[in-house]
Amino acid sequence: MSDNNKVEFGWFIPTNGDGRYIGVKPEREPSQQYFVDVAQAAEEAGYEFALIPAGGDCWDGWIVGSWVAAATRRLKPLIAMRPGLITPVLAARMASTLQCMSQGRALINVVTGHYPADLKASGDALHDSHDERYARTREFLEVVRGVWQAGDGDAGGFDYDGSHYSIEGGVSKPSLGLEAVPPLYFGGSSVAGKRVAAETADVYLMWTEPLAWIQGQIAEMEGYLTELREQRGLDRTLRYGIRAQLVVRETEEEAWAAAHDILSQASPEVFKLGELAHTSTDATNQKRQMELFAASRDQKHVIGPNLWSGLSAIRGGGAVAFVGTPEQVSDRIVEFVEAGVHSFILSGYPHLEEARRSGELLLPLAKRKLAEQGYII
Repeated sequence: MSDNNKVEFGWFIPTNGDGRYIGVKPEREPSQQYFVDVAQAAEEAGYEFALIPAGGDCWDGWIVGSWVAAATRRLKPLIAMRPGLITPVLAARMASTLQCMSQGRALINVVTGHYPADLKASGDALHDSHDERYARTREFLEVVRGVWQAGDGDAGGFDYDGSHYSIEGGVSKPSLGLEAVPPLYFGGSSVAGKRVAAETADVYLMWTEPLAWIQGQIAEMEGYLTELREQRGLDRTLRYGIRAQLVVRETEEEAWAAAHDILSQASPEVFKLGELAHTSTDATNQKRQMELFAASRDQKHVIGPNLWSGLSAIRGGGAVAFVGTPEQVSDRIVEFVEAGVHSFILSGYPHLEEARRSGELLLPLAKRKLAEQGYII
């Protein structure tokens, strides 16, 4: 049975604070101990990896990821490489070092876009050039893979002359065999992003949407892979993943009450500012999330069975939540897997307690259902 039947579950490390509510000051300030507590709870719950977020309001992902890897035995940190904010050779060295020091547990999340204001504040010269950022990302990843393949430089290192990067004798130490390089996770819903992902990624990540929308995105990606085979002779395959919030309780009534409670402390001003900020972005995936949010107002932001977009009122990113009982949410997960999604990055407020709760109520049931259908867990 191939890896295409492998299903993986990841959690999230809240490096900008945590609590029961969003839109208010976090009840729990970020700290090294809290990151470890969440990571260890996720590992114990049965999650295989943990996403470390990127952005100007977050602690540095490389340091946090290294810290939690040292405090866990199996959990894999998924850490962002951000083209334009770091050079590709240095990024390759950082990833290979973490891969060696964690004994093969590094995962790389390629993050090209964000809010233009955050990119500008971080010094990205292409903060207002959406498609050009993806052209740069293509070159960035060509260099990363090139220096990984060049190894320790005994053969002279890696040379590259592109529009954005010029490298002479690039090497990455410690050296990794090609079978040991970290897998690349890649998000980006625009045509430019999807084409670069088709050429470079191992796992294509989407923010959760109704099942038909996700199936449409997967079909589009498979079309780009077909183009690469037919036009360039490049035979590649992709795995697909989604980022989702999670509210699971023993009864459906408890689950929906808990979901709405997450928003209950935010002021009307916060709601106005949140929606304004999210609609001003040039990120296609964020625009899709806001389209779902706006179109579902009359349905209280329910966008499908046990799918809720209400958190998009305040938070950006993957705000759609699975809401329901363990039986209901596990059925939804199976439906997404059957549609082609084999990687799930989940989170809930607060992340420590929800990691434990989902590890008790949801993951064993979802994994059992998937194993009965022949999937590798």
